[in-house]
Amino acid sequence: GRVTQVNPSQPGATAPTLTSAATALLAQTRVTLPPAAQADVRSGQVHDSVLNVLLTLAQEHELTVSVVRSGHPIDVFGTTRPSDHPRGRAVDVWRIDGNAVVNPATPTALVDNLMRRAAALGSYNVGGPRQLSGPQFFSDQTHHDHVHMGFTT
Repeated sequence: GRVTQVNPSQPGATAPTLTSAATALLAQTRVTLPPAAQADVRSGQVHDSVLNVLLTLAQEHELTVSVVRSGHPIDVFGTTRPSDHPRGRAVDVWRIDGNAVVNPATPTALVDNLMRRAAALGSYNVGGPRQLSGPQFFSDQTHHDHVHMGFTT
């Protein structure tokens, strides 16, 4: 996969009230959110399913997020299927416990286990650098450098 377009961040205004999951994630030091992702969470437009999985996984790992909503293409790369990201129902993690997913030195078990945990916690669509067995898992060139976790609600 090649990047063929860049979408500007449009997180939306800060919501007047946030869910407890959003407030907890913004305070969680074990999850690093880039500025656009922080703004996404503050906008109230990220589903609690995403926020709660990040909070649960943070009890087990330090995670670095690349994208939640803002800046992600409207459609899944190379398709006309709508992506879960702009709808606030997906998150991409590019680093686990300080290890970049794309780094060959990163233990494959670390990445694969995070993918399996995401599925066990309710993600219906888990992408990453390797194809794991099960209908909820996928792998392709676009997902060689991060773990994608998508949710239906």
